[in-house]
Amino acid sequence: MPILNVKVSSDPSPDLTSQINSLLLDITSRILKKKPELTAIAIDYVSRDHWSIGGKSLRDLGKNSVYFDIKITDETNTKDEKARYIAEAFTGFEKLLGELDEKSYVYIQDVRAATYGYGGRTQEYRYQNS
Repeated sequence: MPILNVKVSSDPSPDLTSQINSLLLDITSRILKKKPELTAIAIDYVSRDHWSIGGKSLRDLGKNSVYFDIKITDETNTKDEKARYIAEAFTGFEKLLGELDEKSYVYIQDVRAATYGYGGRTQEYRYQNS
């Protein structure tokens, strides 16, 4: 039941939105073993002129960037799975956007089951009542 909040340095495009969704659904289900039907993705597009690294715009740097965070229930994935997920996300976004600046970030948030849920029920409740 992850939620992903994505920022990408590009102009909005239905095709790119579809490609990002496909990439993230694939790696989130394949590597982190999360159910695609419970995965929510929100994408924000940021102009390369409005995204800076080290005080220089991405346009000036001639690069692209991505930042996204994903919230998952704590203790449901290993360190190795998370490391692989971050590596494959970087590679996947580089294929979609072109050369990424190294300072493109993926943040996997492990949240406690008692403080995270959907449909009005926490993950802890779902675990205790399954």
